[in-house]
Amino acid sequence: MTFRFTGAFLTSLLLGVGLAGCSGLSSGINQDTFKPYVAEVVQGNFVSKEQRQALRPGMSRAQVKDILGTPLVASVFHADRWDYVFSIKRQGVPSQNFRVTVFFKGDVLAQIDNDELPSESEFVGRLVSKRQVGKVPNLQASEEDLKKFPASKSASDTTRPTGAALPASYPPLEATPR
Repeated sequence: MTFRFTGAFLTSLLLGVGLAGCSGLSSGINQDTFKPYVAEVVQGNFVSKEQRQALRPGMSRAQVKDILGTPLVASVFHADRWDYVFSIKRQGVPSQNFRVTVFFKGDVLAQIDNDELPSESEFVGRLVSKRQVGKVPNLQASEEDLKKFPASKSASDTTRPTGAALPASYPPLEATPR
């Protein structure tokens, strides 16, 4: 009876101490501590402000395709419409979505509908993450600093092992044909 009471008491005591220890654990953990890494993703066909400015009504489909590339969406049901859509998803930044729609009449560009597009330099700037650069150390050594190190051997001393004579001739690298 005493052993059973002591075992139950020790088990409940151990369980209580364990739970009490875990209760203080959440205060030291930040919400971002166990967040997985999310890679930067650019999806779709990037269309720059410069590409958009190169488009003119009256251009052929082939000319539009040369400037913008293959459309992301070219529907059979809407043969007179091409959609170019792209998005940038980065960790900690809201998703950025861009859209360009070109409309044709027959084989000729009739109308262009688009969002505000970034220029090529703005787009690259959005992809490059800014790194914090610390203080750059001085990489020049003074004469006093150089005197602290022992003098190195000259290059001619390190290329040939001491006491080993070089052979007068070497065997051929490839076998001669017979």
